[in-house]
Amino acid sequence: MGECRLCHKKSLLISEYPGICLECIRNDFKKAKFYILEAHKKTREDFNLGVSPPKEPEGILCNLCVNECEIKENDMGFCGLRKNLDRKLVGADSQKGDLTFYFDGLPTNCVASWICPGGTGLGFPEFSYQKGPEYGYKNLAVFYNGCSFNCLFCQNWHFRDALGNIKKKNFVSPEDLARIIDEKTSCICYFGGDPACQLPHSILTSRIALKNKKNRILRICWETNGSMNEKLLDEMIKIAWESGGCIKFDLKAWTEELNIALCGVSNKRTLDNFAKVASYIKERPLPPLLVASTLLVPGYVDEYEVEKISEFISSLNKDIPYSLLAFYPCFYMQDLPTTTHGHAFRCREIALKAGLNKVHIGNLQLLSDGY
Repeated sequence: MGECRLCHKKSLLISEYPGICLECIRNDFKKAKFYILEAHKKTREDFNLGVSPPKEPEGILCNLCVNECEIKENDMGFCGLRKNLDRKLVGADSQKGDLTFYFDGLPTNCVASWICPGGTGLGFPEFSYQKGPEYGYKNLAVFYNGCSFNCLFCQNWHFRDALGNIKKKNFVSPEDLARIIDEKTSCICYFGGDPACQLPHSILTSRIALKNKKNRILRICWETNGSMNEKLLDEMIKIAWESGGCIKFDLKAWTEELNIALCGVSNKRTLDNFAKVASYIKERPLPPLLVASTLLVPGYVDEYEVEKISEFISSLNKDIPYSLLAFYPCFYMQDLPTTTHGHAFRCREIALKAGLNKVHIGNLQLLSDGY
C-alpha cells in the first residue's frame, strides 16, 4: 500500500513512483512537483541518464523533439542517443539508427490491429492484400532505442540498458534496414522507446523502402508519444497517408500536470501534433490515418482523464479510433494493481458518450476483477 508524500493518504492506488496521489497532482501541483521531480531523478540516475533536458546557452541544439536539448561539450541529450563531442553531435542520426528489428506475422498485437488493413483487410485492394486479416504476410517491427519521455510505467524500459557507449554502437543504416523487406512484408511499424528521437532515420528508411517496393503494398506506420518536431511530423503524415499506414498516438493523460508526473514531460506538443494529423483525415478517411490509445494506469488515469481525452478526440473527428489499454505493473510502478474490468468498461462507455464511434479495449486478458 502506497502513501502520498504530500497529503499522507494511503491507498493501493498510490505508487511509490511518483509518490504522490492523483488528487495532489491535480490540486496542489506546486508542492507536489518537488517530490515528482525527485522520483524521476532517481529513475534517470539508475540508468546514468541526464535528469532533465539540458539547456546550455553554449550547447548544440537538437530539435528533433519537444525537449529541444542544448547539449554542452561531453554531455548527452535527454534521450541518451547523442553526445556533444568536439562541437559535433555524435550518435544516432539519419544515417545511423540505434535500433533493433524483427518480423511479426500478421495480424500482430499492434495497437491498431483491430482497425488497420493488416488486421482486418480494411482498404482492400489498394492498401491490403486480402479482404480479411493478412494471414501469410508479415510486419517489419522496428524498435528505436531512446525516448523523449520518462514514463514511470514503461513496458519497454529495457532499451535503457542499450544507451550510452556511442562509439561502440552497431548502428543500422536506412539502406540496410530497407534491404531486408521482402515480398511478404506488407507493413513497417516504427516504435520504441520512441521514434520521435530518431525520425530522420525512419523517414529516410521509409522513402527507400517505398521506392524499392515495385508496385507492391507497403504500409508505413509509427507508434509514438507524439512529441516530435512539427516539420518532421509533416513528413510522417505524407508517408503514412500515401502508403495506407497510420500514426498511432499514445495519449498518456489529459491533465498536463499528470503527464509530467507520470512521464516527466509536458503533453502540450503531443496534443497539438495530434490535432494536426487529425486535420488530414478527411483526405483519406479509410483506412484510418490516425489512431489514439491510452493506458489505464490504476489510481492515475481515471475516468476524468479518459473523458477529457475522448472529448478532445471527438472535437477533431468522431471516427478517430481510440483504444483503451489494460495496465500491467511494470518498471517503477510495479506496486500498482492491473486495470479492472469495471474501470476499463466504464471508460469505454465514457468515450462513447463523448461522441467517439470507434472505441476498443486492448489487452483484455490483463483485466482483473478488482483491487
